[in-house]
Amino acid sequence: MVTALVRASFLINAVYAESAREHGLTPQQGQLLCVLMAQPYGMTELGSVLGLAKSSLTGLVDRTERNGLVRREPDPRDSRAVRVALTARGARQARVFYDETCRQIDALPVGFSAADRATLAGLLGRIVRDNEVPAVFQDTDG
Repeated sequence: MVTALVRASFLINAVYAESAREHGLTPQQGQLLCVLMAQPYGMTELGSVLGLAKSSLTGLVDRTERNGLVRREPDPRDSRAVRVALTARGARQARVFYDETCRQIDALPVGFSAADRATLAGLLGRIVRDNEVPAVFQDTDG
């Protein structure tokens, strides 16, 4: 099981990285855009969700902001803080990247029956929930 999970994670990471490259993003920028699809986040929350230190997150947001994909906006609850949100261009880029990445990952278990796919999704979902993995990608199954 360990070997299968590790190899599967390498496969998913490779698909994700290639999809990001095809869309002119780094994998980290792709993650940032996908997280922000749901809502704007404060920097502290965003660091927690993405698992990044403050300096790494600041650099990522700076680079992505320079590319016109995200913007910093005042936090309505704290005048000293900012929230990071998608720009209109970033929202379009996020949607295209997200849809294409989902399509590519969904094609990986091509030979699985609907029942096998549901079983795999359920088991992996349990692992994710039990380990409190932050939502860095929207749930496409509703």
